[in-house]
Amino acid sequence: MPEAKQIAVIGGGYAGLAAAVELAARGVAVTVFEAAAVLGGRARRVEHLGIALDNGLHILIGAYHETLRLIRLVNPEHASALLRLPFEWRMHHEFHFVTGKLPAPLHLLGGLLTAHGMELGERLAAIRFLRTLRKIEFKLALDISVEDLLEQHRQSERSRRVLWRPLCIAALNTPPTFASAQVFLNVLRDSLNRARSDSDLILARVDLSRLFPEPAAEWITQRGGTVRTAHRVTAIDPVDNGFVVEAAGLRRNFSHVICALPPHQVNAFLIGITALSDTAAIIEGLQYEPIHSVWLQYPTPVELPSVMLGFSGSLVHWAFDREKLCGQRGLIGAVISASGGHQHFPHDELGWRVHRALKQQLGNLPEPLWQRVIDEKRAGFSCAPGLIRPPQATPLRNFYLAGDYTEGDYPATLEAAVRSGIRCAELALA
Repeated sequence: MPEAKQIAVIGGGYAGLAAAVELAARGVAVTVFEAAAVLGGRARRVEHLGIALDNGLHILIGAYHETLRLIRLVNPEHASALLRLPFEWRMHHEFHFVTGKLPAPLHLLGGLLTAHGMELGERLAAIRFLRTLRKIEFKLALDISVEDLLEQHRQSERSRRVLWRPLCIAALNTPPTFASAQVFLNVLRDSLNRARSDSDLILARVDLSRLFPEPAAEWITQRGGTVRTAHRVTAIDPVDNGFVVEAAGLRRNFSHVICALPPHQVNAFLIGITALSDTAAIIEGLQYEPIHSVWLQYPTPVELPSVMLGFSGSLVHWAFDREKLCGQRGLIGAVISASGGHQHFPHDELGWRVHRALKQQLGNLPEPLWQRVIDEKRAGFSCAPGLIRPPQATPLRNFYLAGDYTEGDYPATLEAAVRSGIRCAELALA
């Protein structure tokens, strides 16, 4: 019976809390252990000088149905916490594309036909590319790199530079030269090929911990569960009737464990468990890509042409107008995705380089009052073609893996994390 189950969730990020919410909704006793003081994992709030920043400026899209469902379920302020916009792709001074009000996929085709910054022939080639993808149902016989896919479909260098490459980087956080074309097509399939609302851009007006993890913790607690922050799990020991989990010097028995730690931390618990040796080998083989979030506080308002602005050929990939988004006056959030030479700069130097890059693009900017670089070295797995990812169910009975790196259609995104957590909850309930 579900009420007899005592389930431990190790990790209070989006994956772990998605699992815990699903379990609590079924009346299952669940205990969440999170090592940090702030919930959210790699998508959490970071406070600086009393200002709420985020570890990564994550974007949601309308196709992230499970993430949005859980936010609506646990967050009573979800309507004001999210800004929903029609899909708009603006690369500063180079390309501007916005979807129309037609049903899908006409909204996309109409937007491409009227886009600014590409020749008509290039826009028609992009439309033919998308039509071909629809005919093959966004499935490849053999996975290749995104760059090779674009070459096969004769996309011009300009269309690659202002549309396809930035889209790949934003979706997969992996350079197109060695990013999985199939995973890229999975994202295009769900976001650009189905309902028009699936392509919407959805931005958080509150910090990422306040958006879902903290309301989820309160929701779980109200239903009899427990969420323990600042409780680092130091051991997970299989026993006859389940597992003993040790955290903060205390040991407690559980019937099931959902391990929702980042992949580079998971193997510390798997090594030594013979049944999980193959799973540990798969995780050990994963490579990672970073994300650098650069925050610049200016003394006066700095207005971007749109809430989210992209750059081609610049150090910065995206900039966000935080005043327009959430009222943080004079604050700009900049994102540098994936690996590159920027990784070798000290944080102070990288912050000033980002300021100079924005100044070059936007014109006269005052000197920032302060800058803060948040460097997530393992923001997500490197999404290579044909990559094998571990399933949520493991050979060890009642032990499951949740996280954006586990088996699924999507790259390392919030939706992938949430889906994996839901899947683990379903497996545990079964």
